[in-house]
Amino acid sequence: MDFNFPLVLALLVFSSGLIWLLDILLLAPRRRAESAGQDVAEPIYVEYSKSFFPVLLIVFILRSFIAEPFQIPSASMVPTLKVGDFILVNKFTYGIRLPVIRTKVLDINQPQRGDVMVFFPPHESRYFIKRVIGLPGDSVRYANNQVFVNGELLTNEFVTSESNKRKIYDRCAMTGGHYQLFDEMTGDNTHQIRKCTNPVAFTGDKTWEVPEKHYFMMGDNRDGSDDSRRWGFVPEENIVGKAFAIWMHWKGLVSLPSFTRVGAIE
Repeated sequence: MDFNFPLVLALLVFSSGLIWLLDILLLAPRRRAESAGQDVAEPIYVEYSKSFFPVLLIVFILRSFIAEPFQIPSASMVPTLKVGDFILVNKFTYGIRLPVIRTKVLDINQPQRGDVMVFFPPHESRYFIKRVIGLPGDSVRYANNQVFVNGELLTNEFVTSESNKRKIYDRCAMTGGHYQLFDEMTGDNTHQIRKCTNPVAFTGDKTWEVPEKHYFMMGDNRDGSDDSRRWGFVPEENIVGKAFAIWMHWKGLVSLPSFTRVGAIE
């Protein structure tokens, strides 16, 4: 089971705030009465609650309504996002949602084609990050490693080929293919995607009709992404926010943090 940090943070804020309030209303007056007006030390749990509550509350508000940090765990969004990238996600651009239960209470903007979005897929309770390809009412077709939206091909312009060195265990390399990078136009957005010359993940010709209040998501690493082509559409209530910036890259404890990739997410 994945660690539910938002829920734990909410419980910490509530419990520390409740202890502080109870101390003001009940415990502190009782201590003063029992000590005949003399100053007495606060219980350690009251002292800790008063110290941590303001900090926890600020973090809770920032994460819930402003911006939340995430780390990229997989290569499904290569080349846009790499494993070890730390990103920031705008929590209000698609509307204000209540913490933990994620119920929308205020509409602001709707996702646009080409946005990089964090969400919960329909089949799991952990975060995914992909690019918005299909909007409500769109027809999305995937055929011969090409994407068509409402009958129009998403324009790809070849950029370069990647070397297979140090990729001997990669599925694309194992089937005799190699990766190529393309500039893709998605709405008003231009971003890079990666394809294998020998497609191995999704073959054939398939079309999806996107229902109202749902979105069709795809990874930029087209042959290495578990996305809507496999598990279907993302309902509006599963949206978390829009990824807008990389603020650090750190693969793990055996390496040092790097800030060479800091910048906006296209």
